[in-house]
Amino acid sequence: MATKLKQAGIQVDYLFSGRPWEDLFEMDAFGDYEWRAGLTFSTKAGHVQYVKTAFTAHPWTFIRDVKALDLSGYDAVICDFEPVTAWAARVQGVKTIGIGHQYAFGYDIPKAGVDFIGSQILKYFAPTTVALGVHWHHFHHPILPPIIETQADGPAVQPDKIIVYLPFEDVNQVIHLLKKFRRYQFFVFSPHMPHERHEKPDNVHVRQLSRAGFRQDFASAAGVICNSGFELTSEALQAGKKLLVKPLHGQLEQLSNALALELLQLGQVMQSLDSATIETWLEQSRAIRVKYPDVAKAVVDWLLGSELQVDKSWIDDIWSQIVPVPV
Repeated sequence: MATKLKQAGIQVDYLFSGRPWEDLFEMDAFGDYEWRAGLTFSTKAGHVQYVKTAFTAHPWTFIRDVKALDLSGYDAVICDFEPVTAWAARVQGVKTIGIGHQYAFGYDIPKAGVDFIGSQILKYFAPTTVALGVHWHHFHHPILPPIIETQADGPAVQPDKIIVYLPFEDVNQVIHLLKKFRRYQFFVFSPHMPHERHEKPDNVHVRQLSRAGFRQDFASAAGVICNSGFELTSEALQAGKKLLVKPLHGQLEQLSNALALELLQLGQVMQSLDSATIETWLEQSRAIRVKYPDVAKAVVDWLLGSELQVDKSWIDDIWSQIVPVPV
């Protein structure tokens, strides 16, 4: 979106929250961006910890940041489920366009793990004036396809190369789980490095987070093992990588994403780190490639040329350009 907005001549200032400032990397595309602490969830061993989240969320800092953010010089706020800008815009009466996967949950789509807390979070975490949800299928609602970079074909795929991105899991446990599959080479990207005393099997390569490094390894990988977030799974589908996802438990979005992938037959799911499921997936699973159109450009054109009303015929036209094909 950043590239398309710039190409269209739209002046944009960026604000990021949720991830610690020191953990942001390769941010050149966003210029002199701003950062706030925002709100985020505490996790442990692949589960959301609601009680710990309540004690670590720093609500007074969030309220202070919302009140202090001056939006008087802006025509609109574009929000990708970011709460500081969304709530500041609501308080100040600024038009807010929500664009993101979470906004698709305002419609009747496949959902799992629905509870009162999760439903309220999706409804009130980052409220907007107009919402454009994105998903792997429209489910007969005005929902857009994924907004991801459209890229040319990359290098030849190595059948034994697997990318692993499980940031909510214990990296030492992940290494221990994967080492037994000696016929495969696993490239594990993690925000945490393994303990020094931990064994380092020859077929498991742990990498620090790096957009450039990840893309390089991703391009030649045959498959992806990851949590069931939306962005990486969408990129894997577009690139024709076979998918195995492990949802973050206690998180409605990830549990629902896992369900949708199964229903759409786009990937496989394991509810826990399970060697039997991984073995079956490695040996038997086949990839599906879904070539998505340039949804980012379509959205920017919509921002410039409409009254910011969600027109289902416009969305239907975008979906008509998509054809899933077996790899």
